[in-house]
Amino acid sequence: MTHTADSPAPTRRIARERLAKRREKVRAGAAAMRRRTFHAGMWATRAPLWMWPTLLIITGIGAALRLFRLDFPHRLIFDETYYVKDGYSVFNFGYERSWPENADDSFNAGDPSVIEPTPEYVVHPPLGKWLIGIGIHLFGVDDSFGWRFSVAIIGTLTIFLLGVIAWKLFRSAFFACVAAGLLAVDGEHFVHSRTSLLDIVLMAFVLLAFFFIVLDREQVTKRLARWTNATAAPPQTDGQHTDSAPADSHRPGSTLAEAAHSETRTRRRRRATSGGTVNFGPRLGVRPWVIAAGISIGLAMGVKWSGLYAAAVFGILLVAWDVHSRYRAGVVHPWLGMLLRDAVPSFLKLVPVAFITYLVCWTGWIRSDNAWDRHWAAENFGWWQSLPDWLQWLPSLAHYHYTAYSFHVGLDSEHPYMSNPWGWIVQWRPTSFYYESYDHGSMGCMVDKCSSAITSVGNPVIWGLAPFAVLICLVVWIIRRDVRPAVILAGLAATWLPWFAYQERTIFTFYTIVMVPFVVLAVTYCLTLLWGRAPDRGADSSTKPGIVTTSGTGARSGSATKRLFARVSIALFSRRMVVGAVLAAAVLAFAYFWPIYTGEVIPFSAWNNRMWNITWR
Repeated sequence: MTHTADSPAPTRRIARERLAKRREKVRAGAAAMRRRTFHAGMWATRAPLWMWPTLLIITGIGAALRLFRLDFPHRLIFDETYYVKDGYSVFNFGYERSWPENADDSFNAGDPSVIEPTPEYVVHPPLGKWLIGIGIHLFGVDDSFGWRFSVAIIGTLTIFLLGVIAWKLFRSAFFACVAAGLLAVDGEHFVHSRTSLLDIVLMAFVLLAFFFIVLDREQVTKRLARWTNATAAPPQTDGQHTDSAPADSHRPGSTLAEAAHSETRTRRRRRATSGGTVNFGPRLGVRPWVIAAGISIGLAMGVKWSGLYAAAVFGILLVAWDVHSRYRAGVVHPWLGMLLRDAVPSFLKLVPVAFITYLVCWTGWIRSDNAWDRHWAAENFGWWQSLPDWLQWLPSLAHYHYTAYSFHVGLDSEHPYMSNPWGWIVQWRPTSFYYESYDHGSMGCMVDKCSSAITSVGNPVIWGLAPFAVLICLVVWIIRRDVRPAVILAGLAATWLPWFAYQERTIFTFYTIVMVPFVVLAVTYCLTLLWGRAPDRGADSSTKPGIVTTSGTGARSGSATKRLFARVSIALFSRRMVVGAVLAAAVLAFAYFWPIYTGEVIPFSAWNNRMWNITWR
């Protein structure tokens, strides 16, 4: 409306409405431009065939290293005294029974008959102990190989899994194998794969949930790419039909099938370009990988409660990634689109599924009659008395969780290997799982004093680069807005940052085993940046500025181009040599620290030489 001098000035409300309309028009125009350029990108790239056997070979080597002398030492070490015996108890009785004070000696000798009929109070969920119990059942309670078999297999499988995740994130078969190889030679992962603790089982399920979220993003990106193709306006020419019966259907020789297909595409395009769909984006369908991620998170919580941190962070990651994908796909209002289209369905597929899966992990406790606190609700009066008898286990389980949580947060006893999360990223205080000292002539010791140690210290090359890799990922994410380092940092946030809230609690560096895959991914990502890309030698030099293409100077310009490529090639070669040197150093460091990963009897001086930091002792 045009205002004259006699017409009244528009009110502030009208001015705000006009400004909002202009902003909406600009936003819609920018979104339309993004829709025209959006495509599946790297998610549409297929892995080369050679990658899969290579990953299998790396995994096979990792398995051989982890299963070699797995039965040594033939006695319970570190926290195996809890989890191996509990694994035997859970697998045979459905819940944890108590053991007498000197039960380790009997168990080491293959005699578990000393187990008592009374229940034992434990503070960790039962799933990890069920898995440990499977190995004990397969190989017998008297075989220490069987005590550690399940965790060795689980740790080995995560090598292959991380390689596939690296392929999904980096779309480089070479660096997928690099990531798998680095995990295979990391000392902390190696030691945990050979020691029957719960933490590597927790790591496996957290990593599996992360993998399913990456798969969901691949599916979502392809779904949005199809949607953007459907929203593309059909080309309009003179005489071309724009109604539901396209002009192609009236050309001589066109078939009814082609006409029907064209009509279907037109209808899809009209539905896709409707105002609500363009503003908020399409619905993303069932998204089975989110359900799978919920199941994996529930299984992680069924091993240790710290899996709950992964549930929180991965839920935020799903939301942020949905908004980012809708924005890139040209949705006008990506936040509203996520809230209206995805928020409730994604929540129901992730959180309730994880909770139900977690409850299923307690089936043995629920079905038992003698487990700890199993009949607490029946023995204590309260509101739960109104529940049916078949549901009385629920308040009992809730009370059990309350007491276990109180124990966890109140745990502040001193321990020689307790550590602070600030030092975890550099392995400041690794945990010693086993140490024995021998004199000359004992256990093959040929010097005055020998040592046999199993120390959960990470590969110094990987963890020496870890702080720089984390910082580089953060900087690249901010500057380049690359989602991949952000996703890796989200995994680190889920497995590291929550522990900073427990500064006064007794915690250990071996908890960082859950961080290890994301540290390896961060280091691998930085290696991809260092690796660089080879220049396109097939490009036409005549299109490059500063290169003369006349007949008199053609030879000179060609030699200049060769020199340019030679300089680039030398620089690129040097960078790739650095990458190769890092990988070789990681393998050599693993070989050097092998004796203190496997408990070999070595001279005390050799053990002392491997204690590079005084805090490692």
